Amino acid sequence: MLSNITRKLSLVKILLYLSHRSTSRRNFVTSRNPGEIKDEIEKANQQAVERMMESDPVWVDIGLAGKVIPGLKENMMLHAGPPIEWDRMSGPVKGAVIGAAIYEGWAGDESEAERLAKSGEFTFDPNHHHDSVGPMAGIITANMPVYVVHDSKYGNKTYSNLNEGIGKVLRYGAYDSEVLARLKWMRDTLAPALDATLKEIKKEKDGIPIKPIMAQALGMGDECHNRYIATTALFLKEITPYMMRTGLDKQTMTECFKFLAQNNFSLLNLGMASAKAMTLAAHKIKYSTIVTVLTRNGTDMGAWVSGLDDTWFTAPAPNVKGLWFPGFTDQDASPDLGDSAIMETAGLGSFAVAAAPAVVSWMGGSVDDTVQNTERMAQITYARHKYFTIPFLEGQGTPVGIDIRKVVRTGITPTINTGVAHKKPGIGQVGAGRAVTPIEIFKEALKSYAQKYGL
Repeated sequence: MLSNITRKLSLVKILLYLSHRSTSRRNFVTSRNPGEIKDEIEKANQQAVERMMESDPVWVDIGLAGKVIPGLKENMMLHAGPPIEWDRMSGPVKGAVIGAAIYEGWAGDESEAERLAKSGEFTFDPNHHHDSVGPMAGIITANMPVYVVHDSKYGNKTYSNLNEGIGKVLRYGAYDSEVLARLKWMRDTLAPALDATLKEIKKEKDGIPIKPIMAQALGMGDECHNRYIATTALFLKEITPYMMRTGLDKQTMTECFKFLAQNNFSLLNLGMASAKAMTLAAHKIKYSTIVTVLTRNGTDMGAWVSGLDDTWFTAPAPNVKGLWFPGFTDQDASPDLGDSAIMETAGLGSFAVAAAPAVVSWMGGSVDDTVQNTERMAQITYARHKYFTIPFLEGQGTPVGIDIRKVVRTGITPTINTGVAHKKPGIGQVGAGRAVTPIEIFKEALKSYAQKYGL
């Protein structure tokens, strides 16, 4: 009891120190003047959020992950969330690991894949350690095709895999023959078709800018996390004339277009790589208290803070409240997982949900909830976005730049729009909804911030 009270008082002291210019230095054990540090934080946060908004992500390439993602080695599996090893992995992540091992030819069947994973044959590393992101389990291996996004403003490159669709797919932990056949078709047919299309595009321009597509989609009812209907349609409208110039046979073009068009989440992964570019532009700015990564893996949820570099702050992954596919209930659900909370980190998803009232039919709640949620997120962010605006809110920008000080001070934590995987390996998606980030992540980050900067 006493230790909890002490921790609370310590956080209150830090918040007072960071918030009030006139606080007497005698009240704190510190080597910094309160006014000076507050000015430094303001400048740093203004810079971080400005860079996040001004980032210009452009789709410029597609290729096998092992050839384009820096540091991705043979027998390595990138995954969503903070660092984790096999024994602690959630069911859907284990399922995706099994499926990826069979897909790569490292294992002949489920039992061999599990044995190799247990024995340490595979190296596991978070996607974020490689400037990459993947939805749900987020598994990326060397022979999976990935999008390459270039930030034309700040020069960073980011990566994400291709979207399989919903339901029984690898990212939700399914790995049967149908799942594996789809992944191989995506590698052998879809990715080369997109590569050929991009080559035609690059005869005229550098690539496809993604931020304008997402900005337009917000005005058409997407929030760019759980709803990508308009975003996908706008992307297809952009690339179709170029695909028709490729010389691909009619059957291949038809198959690829149909696959992309029938999957309302086709642009999720490209949107995630773009959001990663935006948040990466805001990362590692000294004194900044802005969150640049939010991610989860079904076991842990983790965050990075700009001024604290690549230090992980973690807490148990939260459960999801939402709607369930027929035959499933909340008892079947895994805790939340996926790197896709990068959308919220960049000011989209749950932070922009007032732009997407129709999303309630997919994840539950009411239209009023969407507006209230966006306004609540504005209480914990640094600014309103200059380019991502919500017509329904008279053109206000989406809340952007999660500030750990505001989260701890208000007790409001980021909400995440998300899908739900079955807690057991091999089954797949069972619903969709919303998760609430544990406040412990932000409390620990704030304490670490105080230690680093001598408060």
